[in-house]
Amino acid sequence: MPSIGTNEGAASPGRQPGDDLGACDLSPGSRPGLAIPSCRVRREKSRYRRLSDFLRQKFGCRVWKVSVDGNFDCPNRDGTVGRGGCIYCDPASFSPSRRLAVGQVANLPDMPRQIGNLPHMSITEQLQDGIARLSARHRVDRFVAYFQPATNTYAPVEQLRVLYEEALAHPQVVGLVIGTRPDCVPDETLDLLAEFARRTWVSLELGLQTSHDRTLAWLNRGHHYQAFVGAVERGHRRGLDIGAHVILGLPGESRDDMQATARELARLKVHAVKLHNLYAVKGTPLADMVERGEVALPSLAEYAGWVVDFLEWLPSECVIDRLSGDAPRQYLVGPDWCLDKAAILAAIDAEFARRGTRQGAEATLPS
Repeated sequence: MPSIGTNEGAASPGRQPGDDLGACDLSPGSRPGLAIPSCRVRREKSRYRRLSDFLRQKFGCRVWKVSVDGNFDCPNRDGTVGRGGCIYCDPASFSPSRRLAVGQVANLPDMPRQIGNLPHMSITEQLQDGIARLSARHRVDRFVAYFQPATNTYAPVEQLRVLYEEALAHPQVVGLVIGTRPDCVPDETLDLLAEFARRTWVSLELGLQTSHDRTLAWLNRGHHYQAFVGAVERGHRRGLDIGAHVILGLPGESRDDMQATARELARLKVHAVKLHNLYAVKGTPLADMVERGEVALPSLAEYAGWVVDFLEWLPSECVIDRLSGDAPRQYLVGPDWCLDKAAILAAIDAEFARRGTRQGAEATLPS
């Protein structure tokens, strides 16, 4: 699943939910070597705080994520924490670079075959390739380097420093997003990220999935909820923006359980949230459970209701990074509706309108 195995982020080179952005014109800016675009923003009402709006407000123009692969592993797959990973996890299903690494590009026309084994390309080469493809399709000139596949803090600090520095050296990169597990951010790594955050925008994305330990155990996540709480609190003490990835529709979780996770994120004052519908990809334990009838995947109508429930409990300033997840058709077991992003957004918008509500409607900020 995008973003939910070891917190591999869901951002792809394509359009993300809410990325309906205004046109930009380039003009001289304040960062040395960069022309910061001034934007003609198309203002549209939204019932939740979209990532695209946040980035536009922060940088003065639309900014897109470019996924890069630092060739990291995951401690829940290599035996440090566990083996086999989370029950829904197939890295190739949610990461274009990992699909390229195993030569599975035949049905992916947007991914050029000639770039070869992407994890063996340098960070600079990956950025150049991703930026070239995005720039050719969209009027966008500024980018955030998104360290996406696997656990992107799972290495010695000096190795991390080299990779992050290389990304920031690209003249069109204006920030970093680092996806990782909450049990894989020791203090020295957070200190490094805080050092980078003093000179650029840094977002640390943590794979939570749920605040309920019984469900984390069922998912074979290899950590407890308190690992997430501790990581958030230590990150906040260093002034870092923290994002959380959550799955809605997990077996055994009621609407109240899902809303409890939302209330926890509100209490912890996370900066951003990525939501994912439960879906299954081939070759995983979850897919086997679905095929045996042990796990039922949600309908679109159910999911839209859960999303609105969840967002009502998040403070209005919390950035909504993503509203759903999917996998390439050749990997997907179900549900099929997760491939139709327009229908998902329409269903969520319709549920907001039906209730006459918006993000934060139920939220009370902790003192």
